[in-house]
Amino acid sequence: MSTPCINRLLFLAALIYSYCSFSQNNFETLGESGFAINKTISGNYKINFAVRSRYYLYRDNEFGFENRQIDLAQFSSFKLNYNNSFSLGIQYRFRETFDGGSNELRLTQQFNYTKKVLATRFAHRFRFEQRILERLTIFRSRYRFAIDFPLNGEKLDVGESYLVTSMEALLSQSSKIKSEIDHRTTAQFGWLISEKLKLQIGLEYRFEAFNINTEERLFFLTSASLKI
Repeated sequence: MSTPCINRLLFLAALIYSYCSFSQNNFETLGESGFAINKTISGNYKINFAVRSRYYLYRDNEFGFENRQIDLAQFSSFKLNYNNSFSLGIQYRFRETFDGGSNELRLTQQFNYTKKVLATRFAHRFRFEQRILERLTIFRSRYRFAIDFPLNGEKLDVGESYLVTSMEALLSQSSKIKSEIDHRTTAQFGWLISEKLKLQIGLEYRFEAFNINTEERLFFLTSASLKI
């Protein structure tokens, strides 16, 4: 990734960290690294397999590395027309082994609408999830608005970088817990290494359960995506 992109990311991280230094104590910093494989089956159908690892970097006013969970996920996406697609996903989260939290089976239904204006792509994503944990099931609704565009010219070529930003609102509901509202803001720089490989690095800031007792989390994101 180009030096200007890295400098901007480090500057953003410094601003967020400065804010968090004056924030309340229920703040944590985590990292999340992922690797995805994408396969196009036909013109209207593609599948995605992903593995992600999440780990603590800062918690309880102390820095340190501690694994939190590992996720295995699979998505099947069906293209309805040029702008619209529908996806079905299944994910299993291994957490009990790492920090004692509940393992989780997650089912996902997703509708995605995208529109491209010149070099900029706008995307609206509606996602519905059923999070099946050991003692309860949580029904979660999510809406995300995202923008991405190349940082060099109007077309993304091999060796060039791009920017992806998004804002997302989440509503979690269950008969056993109070409804919870979350908000996430994400900014990532990406690099097209080859026609088949992309790398991304970025930050995500989360306000979780802010209608009950706000918990703030900063995520450092790294990922790779490979087409086969």
